[in-house]
Amino acid sequence: MKSLSIGFVGAGFNTNFHIQSLVEVRDCHVGGVASRTLASAEKSVELVQELGLGDARAFATIEDMAADASIDAIWINAPNDSRIAVMQAIVDGNARRESPLLGIACEKPLARNLAEAEELCRMADECGVPTGYLENQVFSPTVVKGKEVIWRRAAPVTGRPYLARAAEEHCGPHSPWFWMGELQGGGVMNDMMCHSIETARFLLTEPDADRDSLTPISVSASIASLKWTRPEYVQQLKDDHGPEVDYDKKPSEDYAHAVVTWRDAKGHTVITETTTSWSYMGAGLRLSFELLGPEYSMRANSLETGLEAFFSRRVSGAEGEDLVEKQNAEQGVMPIVAAEASAYGYAGENRHMVQAFLNGTKPDLTFVDGREVVRLLMAAYRAAELGREVDPLDPELADFQPAVARGCWKPNTK
Repeated sequence: MKSLSIGFVGAGFNTNFHIQSLVEVRDCHVGGVASRTLASAEKSVELVQELGLGDARAFATIEDMAADASIDAIWINAPNDSRIAVMQAIVDGNARRESPLLGIACEKPLARNLAEAEELCRMADECGVPTGYLENQVFSPTVVKGKEVIWRRAAPVTGRPYLARAAEEHCGPHSPWFWMGELQGGGVMNDMMCHSIETARFLLTEPDADRDSLTPISVSASIASLKWTRPEYVQQLKDDHGPEVDYDKKPSEDYAHAVVTWRDAKGHTVITETTTSWSYMGAGLRLSFELLGPEYSMRANSLETGLEAFFSRRVSGAEGEDLVEKQNAEQGVMPIVAAEASAYGYAGENRHMVQAFLNGTKPDLTFVDGREVVRLLMAAYRAAELGREVDPLDPELADFQPAVARGCWKPNTK
């Protein structure tokens, strides 16, 4: 079978996770990397070569990479505020090719708001290249296996599951732009609740049923700044990321909670509860999932790894993330996530996208599905601002931009 040559747009933390995961993915290699600087692209190319994933090269521009005959598909991992420009460069590059790209995949969230998501879908339709929406947690082994067991063993006997809970929590992002609402599109809700909402929806969806077999009926939500607007942490953000990250003047939420009520094809009501936080202080990144039904339940927690180490006070060393993503300590009892790229679902999602693009089949998640996740996020932001439930199909969401994204949100007020 042909090996899919992937070109990555962006060379940051997320791209490197994707590259590491490809060690476990067949029928693909990395053909190129394009980033804001050639130097950063070259660093990711070095990782590709170190892992034996192909003779990748750093491209000076996104358009040149998309136009190059050695590249078959593009993975967009660039910052949220650049998505439209990146997509335009890919479209322009694709127009220069003798044979079109086999696929364009985009990291979560698809866009900062619904208008941008609609534009990305329009551009993809116009150029005719298949798309994929990169939502890794849907492909994490614990989620996939947990869903399979519940729906195979329990749901046929006592009825479908009716409540799914998902949470993603850690101490905060790596890069400055994540903290800046106007660039990122919001705070922790836009950054991470895209994961939780879609994964909870996936758990409640009957196997082999279309994504739209569940119809969202209403959304309620709340957001808050629990930690990072305290004076000492406002200063810490400035020290760590520069004076442009100023949570005295333009804060983003570091906590978000949303409840989505859905209706299935038989008229049953089911609910997803999701929580995300940049104010969680634990060993590191914590992903948790629950699925509940009439006579059963399942749960998973990414920090319950089955592998841990203990380091006494006499063991000291440099800070790092060699045990778990967003690691917060180097002493005491520490959980170890042995294969993070696999555990978090990167290997699974990339395996799925590679095979879909190679075989010309529609991925389980496309730009259209990513757009619908953005719709729910915008409904959640609007619900939090209004202090009431919101209809996710409300036409006013088409032009809605959260107050956080406009730089005018005031914590602890509606």
